[in-house]
Amino acid sequence: MYGGGHVELQKNNIYQGDCITSLKKLDQGCVDLVFADPPFNIGYEYDVYDDAKDANDYLSWSRQWMGEVHRVLKPNGTFWLAIGDEFAAELKIEAQKLGFHCRTWVIWYYTFGVNCRNGFSRSHTHLFHFVKDKQDFTFNRMNPEVRVKSARELVYADNRANPNGRLPDNTWITRPQDAPFFLSFNPNHDTWYFARVAGTFKEREGFHGCQMPEQLLARIIRISSRPQDLVLDPFSGSGTTASVSKKLGRQWLGFELSDQYVTFINDRLAKTNIGDDIDGPEDPLQSAPSTSKGKRRKKPFDQETEKAVIEAFENSGQGYPADYVLCDEDLNKDFVSDCRSRGLGGSGYIWNRYLLQLRKAGKLPKSKIRPANITSAQMDQFGYASEVAWRLLAIDYRKTLDDILCSPEFAEEFDRLASEFGPVNTDVTSLDYRRAALAIRKRSHSARHFASKKFSNWIQRRRELPRIKIDDSLTQLERPGVFVLFAGDVGFYAGESENIRERVEHAMGNEHWSGLEPDSIGFVENSEGLATKYALKSALAQREHPLLNCRLLMHESELSKRH
Repeated sequence: MYGGGHVELQKNNIYQGDCITSLKKLDQGCVDLVFADPPFNIGYEYDVYDDAKDANDYLSWSRQWMGEVHRVLKPNGTFWLAIGDEFAAELKIEAQKLGFHCRTWVIWYYTFGVNCRNGFSRSHTHLFHFVKDKQDFTFNRMNPEVRVKSARELVYADNRANPNGRLPDNTWITRPQDAPFFLSFNPNHDTWYFARVAGTFKEREGFHGCQMPEQLLARIIRISSRPQDLVLDPFSGSGTTASVSKKLGRQWLGFELSDQYVTFINDRLAKTNIGDDIDGPEDPLQSAPSTSKGKRRKKPFDQETEKAVIEAFENSGQGYPADYVLCDEDLNKDFVSDCRSRGLGGSGYIWNRYLLQLRKAGKLPKSKIRPANITSAQMDQFGYASEVAWRLLAIDYRKTLDDILCSPEFAEEFDRLASEFGPVNTDVTSLDYRRAALAIRKRSHSARHFASKKFSNWIQRRRELPRIKIDDSLTQLERPGVFVLFAGDVGFYAGESENIRERVEHAMGNEHWSGLEPDSIGFVENSEGLATKYALKSALAQREHPLLNCRLLMHESELSKRH
């Protein structure tokens, strides 16, 4: 896939070799995010690296590999560099000479340091956030997993606080007097607090002396890339970048000089699945217990607010049900605008969530208009794209479908992902995609129970799943039924269709599906209605645990782990 005129490299692989030589094998502008943690040139003992070069040699070598990083990054790509004190300033200057723009200079403060023989203990690393285009780059400021709760919410239980928190660059989580002794100074916007990966930590891999914490990499990957973006680590080391990228639903690629490390990394990745938890202790400023003992939240809304929200719904909803108003972008904008014009405290997310609460409590007026249900034909046409978009955001944001649809910003990202995986040259609206997701949620609950009764043989693997290579003739797939797309031995999506062949051909013609590199398909013919197909789909999902399907096909909870 990435040849650069040389040996072809495939995504989702770790390659053994020198980083400069390996980078030259990549095509120009093919990578979305690079995280690099090169040797600091402080004489640390690695497996095969020379970490004690002459200063000029080290800078010359750094210019070469950073120049290749600049070449392989997309025009809107991002480059994060981790480096120690000795060459931090020099590498920042060299990167800027190569055309990078430094957006942020972050200090990663370890919660315990590294002893130095004749100096103060080392307790920090520099993290440079570079971009190629200072006007056009990915910065997911709305991702709730990179935001932290504000003091307004934690300490004062103020309902006006943004429920998704604030970015860590200007958020106070603990009052100075509450901070433990090692944090007893005012935290500022460009200092991040993450514990080093110590020998007692669960995430410790044991074979690498300078392992990055998963929580830190997760923050960087979430904020500087989107699901299915390609993340590259030219110094893979313990494989943390690749592992976290995989957990967060990104494509990944890594280079590593040591054969031994490559073996360890591949073992680690074999045990890692999309949607797995991020290991390691959280940011202590975010998870410190003292502020969480602040004021207990009072009843969220009074009767006056309840009345105002109901009136805003009646005024802007045009007689449609609350779910429809949530899915219709224009109607929802009108509802949010009406709430704001009434001087209600809060945000679009808060008002939408409250609207759902009022609906569940039976306090909303009856709908005057009943929209037609999403049909089986429509589900066949674009429902799969809604399901994948929902799953990718559930992985990345750790939010339920209601959370996603209630947040205008999250819903916009859902629309973007759905359109990427959806049919091309077909007019599918955001309303269609959102309503399809709600329909999938409703069907999945009943399908799971139906599957346990009717298709237990498939769940328990008492029946063999027919499987063919996608490169082979697909004429035998000219039939209705249920299928599972595989990449190697990993099933990544179970679907249903009235014509399996058409669905597979669409997938191979869509770069976002083909980028997942499907190579075979398992299938079961079924000509019954959508409810039965969904039950069979649930059975195959419980059997294969595909990565991109709604968790409700397999579990009671939307946010359940893979197994």
